[in-house]
Amino acid sequence: MTILISIAAFVVAIGVLVTIHEYGHFWVARRMGVKVLRFSVGFGRPLWKRVAGADRTEYVVAAIPLGGYVKMLDERDGDVPPGEDLTRAFNRQPVSKRIAIVVAGPAFNFLFAILAYWLMFMVGVSGVKPVVGEVVPASLAAEAGFQRGDRLISVGDRHTPTWELASLAILERSLEAGEVGVRVETEDGRDYVRRLNLSDTRRLLDEGPLLEKLGIEPWRPVLEPVLGDLVSGGAAERAGLQAGDRIVRSNGEPVETWQQWVAMVQARPDETLRLEVERDGARLNVDVRTDTREENGRYIGMVGAHVDFDPARFEHMRTTVRHGPVESLGRGVTRTWDMTTLTLRVLWRLVLGEASVKNISGPVTIAEYAGVTAVIGLSAFLGFLAIVSISLGIINLLPIPMLDGGHLLYYVVEIVKGSPVSAQVEAVGQRVGILMIAMLMTLAFYNDIMRILG
Repeated sequence: MTILISIAAFVVAIGVLVTIHEYGHFWVARRMGVKVLRFSVGFGRPLWKRVAGADRTEYVVAAIPLGGYVKMLDERDGDVPPGEDLTRAFNRQPVSKRIAIVVAGPAFNFLFAILAYWLMFMVGVSGVKPVVGEVVPASLAAEAGFQRGDRLISVGDRHTPTWELASLAILERSLEAGEVGVRVETEDGRDYVRRLNLSDTRRLLDEGPLLEKLGIEPWRPVLEPVLGDLVSGGAAERAGLQAGDRIVRSNGEPVETWQQWVAMVQARPDETLRLEVERDGARLNVDVRTDTREENGRYIGMVGAHVDFDPARFEHMRTTVRHGPVESLGRGVTRTWDMTTLTLRVLWRLVLGEASVKNISGPVTIAEYAGVTAVIGLSAFLGFLAIVSISLGIINLLPIPMLDGGHLLYYVVEIVKGSPVSAQVEAVGQRVGILMIAMLMTLAFYNDIMRILG
């Protein structure tokens, strides 16, 4: 079911974003008087087709939902049929109009991101309050003086009501390779400013969670080792355990928390655990033979039991940030700008070799995040759509032949030299562009596969 949700959410996300991007090209081309022959969402065999409008434009939804295109009347694609108005051909347009048509696709992606963020802020952004759980000794956080129970109020001049916003603010400041003041409120209500050293940019931009590299473990609820629902046919049910049982000891070792119990079980695949269990005030002994599951290339034990968890007990650690329509629009513009500049700065660090290429994600990871955000709710999915739309806009503006940015590069050359680049140059650029895109996709798929394999 999780895989199906991820696939469905991925298809919806890519379908929406590709349609927005191509509609930008389509809309501006029509306004510039260029004849559009086909508007296609997806590649390959058409699943749905319709011809409409005075220009008899063909609208297509194709089988492979990983892109799309707008085909315009263009003499470079072959002989134009007699009777066609050549003044409406794309290649006959002034360079200023061609630039406008090409820029329109990425521009619509950025406009859509603003819209998505606007809706997200009006719906409300839920998150966990940024309270420190544990601080790893000798870490950057420990050197800055962070302590258990610290709640992050702001990073620099950025208010941080959730861990997501706190992490984003720290990541932005890490690109400046300096020191940042983090205002915190301690458990006893006092305010301090912790000076966090972010000078090791290469380490902070390496693969892995940012907070882990800082040495901060976010606050997590301490769960008691009490069984909730049991998996039908699982090891716990087969052994006679019941919902509400408290695990007191496992193989003679005291069990204090659910996390401790999970670690004990996972470390003993296909082994018998001798448990001391408390049920209705009485103690009894139960032997459980653990099942085995492969996870990230290793075998772990499992008993098929969920924790007895009451979310209401920890609701005080959640917060929702919500704004009115006008303020949400302003925040949508600001967030789009911030995420755009952050992405560009990280890309530049990748070029300089100061950020790990392992951070580049492919379709598998994107689909996974699409599924997770879709399950969380509308606000999270809107935020996901916004960041992917921004990424799509930026990638298409890169000066790579085959992409919009490559065409813009040709037009800049045309403006400088006073004539279009030759067909031979475009042919060579096309081959180079295909090679570069293929290499980028190969790297992205490789990173996806390595994440799956652990």
